[in-house]
Amino acid sequence: MSHADGYSPKDPTSPGEPRRLTRDTPIRGPARPAPYLGAGILLAAAILIPLLPQLYSFDAPRLGGMPFFYWYQLLWVPISAILTSSAYWLVTREDRRRRAEARAGGPPRAGTGSAGSGLGGDRP
Repeated sequence: MSHADGYSPKDPTSPGEPRRLTRDTPIRGPARPAPYLGAGILLAAAILIPLLPQLYSFDAPRLGGMPFFYWYQLLWVPISAILTSSAYWLVTREDRRRRAEARAGGPPRAGTGSAGSGLGGDRP
């Protein structure tokens, strides 16, 4: 059977019997706020800093004959792409961690976290 039929291959609570997926079956573990906060800050910087004309309403210095206010705005195109992709990477990495945690049966218990686990693990 497939996952679309509502069955998972194994249930950790009853070996041998497939687990029935319901609306109450968690598909993600608990969220940590830090990755989402970091992504929000990156996106806010990419949007708000170019909207502050006090930072770039100057003629000098010129670069290749272009006034500062032109090349400053053009410089923000790749900077915004980098900030947006970094925010995307943070959020998708957190989502993968949450999905893996739900597949494994919940958050790690105290003292059982691996060296790569985030908050709640046994890493100092």
